[in-house]
Amino acid sequence: MLTRKRGRDAHRTVFDARQRLASTTGTRASYDFELLREYANSRKSSLLVMSGLLLSMGIYAGFWVPVFAAISWSAAVIISNLAVVIMCSRFLAGGGNKGSVKNWTTSFIAAETVYGTAWATLALFTQASGGEDIAVVLFAILLMGIGANALASRSLPIATLVTTFPATATVSINLFSYGQTLYISLAAVAIIAQLFVLFFLQRLQKTELSSLAHRSEKDALILDLEEARQASDQARREAEQANIAKSNFLATMSHELRTPLNAIIGFSEVLKSELLGEHKVPQYKEYANDIHDSGKHLLNLINELLDLSRIEAGKYDLNEEIVSLRDVAEDCLRMMKIKARAKNIELVETIDDDLPKIWGDERSIRQVMLNLLTNAIKFTPQSGRVELTVTRSSDGGQMISVKDNGPGIPQEEISTVLSSFGQGSLAHKTAEQGAGLGLAIVQKIMELHHGRFDLFSKLRFGTEAIATFPRARVMDAVAPVEESPSRLKIY
Repeated sequence: MLTRKRGRDAHRTVFDARQRLASTTGTRASYDFELLREYANSRKSSLLVMSGLLLSMGIYAGFWVPVFAAISWSAAVIISNLAVVIMCSRFLAGGGNKGSVKNWTTSFIAAETVYGTAWATLALFTQASGGEDIAVVLFAILLMGIGANALASRSLPIATLVTTFPATATVSINLFSYGQTLYISLAAVAIIAQLFVLFFLQRLQKTELSSLAHRSEKDALILDLEEARQASDQARREAEQANIAKSNFLATMSHELRTPLNAIIGFSEVLKSELLGEHKVPQYKEYANDIHDSGKHLLNLINELLDLSRIEAGKYDLNEEIVSLRDVAEDCLRMMKIKARAKNIELVETIDDDLPKIWGDERSIRQVMLNLLTNAIKFTPQSGRVELTVTRSSDGGQMISVKDNGPGIPQEEISTVLSSFGQGSLAHKTAEQGAGLGLAIVQKIMELHHGRFDLFSKLRFGTEAIATFPRARVMDAVAPVEESPSRLKIY
């Protein structure tokens, strides 16, 4: 994933460099293409308005110059504007692509130059008119032309320049030629208006380029997020398939291993008990005992693996019935007292007498209690103490608490020992290591019962494991319903 990201970043860097080299604005050729599209759309949409404005200007000028001259100027400007619009229509119709931005920009500038030259013939009105009043008319027409063309070609400032500058230059020269302060001021205003419009359009183009860059970054981020989502979905599907394969493998192997293990355990028990006769070599009995104990340990490990795989695969169904935690606790204590006595560990029990029964899976609950007691005895040193408490919880449910005075678990390792195959540093040091599945199975069984499992520990003070069954599973006795005997009244 990291290599793919680096490759994508390198490709994007090279692509950006190529785009800048092919760009007319020094950014990206794709940005220039978008600006050209906006320019072409603006020119095309303003055709009717511009034609009407040019015709109105010709009619307006006709009051000071001969009508033929005014109409000829209007016709020339309208036709040249129409030629620009036709070129824009060809570009929008599919004639332009991102690789031909420079060619189309050159073509548009050439067409706009012809259009601007037609506008510049406005200065000839001074020759067709005999009075100086035409100067004010030229100034008014020039300002309207600068404003209208700036709006129509705002996405391409150089097009505005070649369109309006020839007319501004010729009209300003004519105004300066009159030599009067008023006309010189009008010429200066026209030049300032021309410069201001160009400056404003340059700023507007930079803003548009910045907007296009932000939009491109947003699209790139969306693309990256989509790729990340697809990669995440693919990884999740692969993880799910791997988990299913793992669960199927564990379930299959567990069943395949159980059959020979049961035979090994059975025959080793026959050998160690010397049912077929006393061994001539005393060590054979010890070997048979070791084989029997190792087989039982391995079978227990396989059972845990099978239970965990079934739970994770969602195939662990609870066989729910009415269960007495007191009875389960007493049975488990009888089994665990031998182990506790072997390590000289004091096993203390505190079980409430009036505990009502609960609704749950007796086999699973027995497994929870045995796992907690086994862990406590395993990690409690010689002459230690293990306490089993079965009582009511604060919320009205029932809880199983197993507490020892062993070495405890570091706080940062609690999440590790609760995970599947997780073992703390103490488990690695002890000779009696397991697979790290006991507490994980307890936690998952309690989740299936909608209960809670908590593990509290402090170094050098011991550990307490608490499995709590919810209030909804407690089968509290219902008060008997007293019914008054029905009486037959005869009148």
